[in-house]
Amino acid sequence: MAPQILRAHDRTPAPWKNGGGITTEVLAHPQGAGTDDFAWRISVADVASSGPFSVFEGVDRIITVVEGPGMALTVDGTEHVVDTRRAPLAFSGDATTDCRLLDGPVVDFNVMVRRTEAKAEVSVERRSTVLSPGPGTRVLAIVLDGTAALRRESVRLGRLDAVLFHDDEDPADIAVDGVLAVVSLTDVR
Repeated sequence: MAPQILRAHDRTPAPWKNGGGITTEVLAHPQGAGTDDFAWRISVADVASSGPFSVFEGVDRIITVVEGPGMALTVDGTEHVVDTRRAPLAFSGDATTDCRLLDGPVVDFNVMVRRTEAKAEVSVERRSTVLSPGPGTRVLAIVLDGTAALRRESVRLGRLDAVLFHDDEDPADIAVDGVLAVVSLTDVR
């Protein structure tokens, strides 16, 4: 199976579950799943103002600031300052979470997994890397800044373009000229 290329310009923005902002879904599983029935969901959000996050029962979240000065997330009463770009923060979607923008709007990258279905890890690469999904694992790579290229397929990826690899694919060599977020999604069943 060939890797699935997911172009940023093909995505449609939608309101957040709580109506407080705009999100653009990169990919969800199963295909066509909504915010109440996904196994995992990956998105990019424009956060223009401070306010509460939606509660997602049974979901683990990982958030990464892509651009902007950052935010302070208060998760069940504990504040986490997320002011370093491209540094993932994991927290429970069950938690009461409030966001305070530090000094203006941000764009963030979100990974959400229903913990009975999958687990996720997010790493950030700033140089060429080889992606090799293990059994029961999918790997999604998204360009947060700059560009990347799939060498074997001769495919170039721009900002916020992504590629999905399944566990039955050969390892892929990706040249990175910028910053790439790599999400490993492993089934827990």
